[in-house]
Amino acid sequence: MLPVAVDAMGGDHAPGTIVAGALAAHAVGVPVVLVGPSDLGERVDIGGLELISASEVIEMHDDAAQGVRRKKDSTLVRAAEAVRDGRASAMISAGNTGATMASALLRMGRIKGVMRPAIATPIPVPGAGPTVLLDAGANAEVQAEWLVQFAQMGSVYARHRFDITTPRVGLLSIGEEPGKGDSLRKEAYELLAVAAGIEFIGNVEGRDVMTDTADVIVTDGFTGNVVLKTLEGGMKTVVSALLAAFAAEAHYKPHADALLPALLPLYETLDPETYGGAILLGVDGVCIISHGSSSERAMFNGIDVAREMVEADIVSEIRATIAGEL
Repeated sequence: MLPVAVDAMGGDHAPGTIVAGALAAHAVGVPVVLVGPSDLGERVDIGGLELISASEVIEMHDDAAQGVRRKKDSTLVRAAEAVRDGRASAMISAGNTGATMASALLRMGRIKGVMRPAIATPIPVPGAGPTVLLDAGANAEVQAEWLVQFAQMGSVYARHRFDITTPRVGLLSIGEEPGKGDSLRKEAYELLAVAAGIEFIGNVEGRDVMTDTADVIVTDGFTGNVVLKTLEGGMKTVVSALLAAFAAEAHYKPHADALLPALLPLYETLDPETYGGAILLGVDGVCIISHGSSSERAMFNGIDVAREMVEADIVSEIRATIAGEL
């Protein structure tokens, strides 16, 4: 396959950690091309990886749309153009999320028939596979018809990413009953109930997001992003509280050490870096959005997710689904 274009300058720990993740992926056979300044090899060891030169960086504080339009030689824009022009098979960045979306949308374009792209984020579920939540922030306001497409695209992603034959789709609302929720949720419920290409199970609530109630949960990007950030903060708080409790008294240490083998797999499940990032569904190419604080491990996993989605030809399947061919 063509290489995955890695934005070497995106993220809190760029370029060192980002390049290290790219090198780790390359070491196990994933083709990678870095996108960064021409002197990147003088700043960090790039291990002979191919480099697409880009002289600008869209910073975290930059306005997303204006940054893409004004900084045409930015790493994000050049990465998206590499996918568009057939030089790369996918792009990944831990940089400015809005600019990553804008670069992919403006340079790669939307899949024909897709009303709006959506961010699909895996939410960890202890003892089960992750729940795919979308939209996790691309569209603060949505229409009911968009939620149907989110469900269709999310189902394709869940099928290939997590090997779920028939993903169950839930609509995030304030109650399980069909009549619960605002006018958007009520209208979306009626459309989802008869939509092709999905297994709709009805409304789900916030408490269901981290359970195996549904495989895919759809909502607007405003609500989805609040849910995502709330869960991230909640899990960090719980982990910090547990560690503090273990260290509170010296005589707790042997018991804590005995519990660690059981807790480590749970920590692995709950760690966002295990999943490598979110995917922007609906654009005409594979675009992975990683967390700004991504480590080498997170970047490695994100690049590998990009490889999986390219090999699964997820873009073509979404195109066929939206066109009603599947």
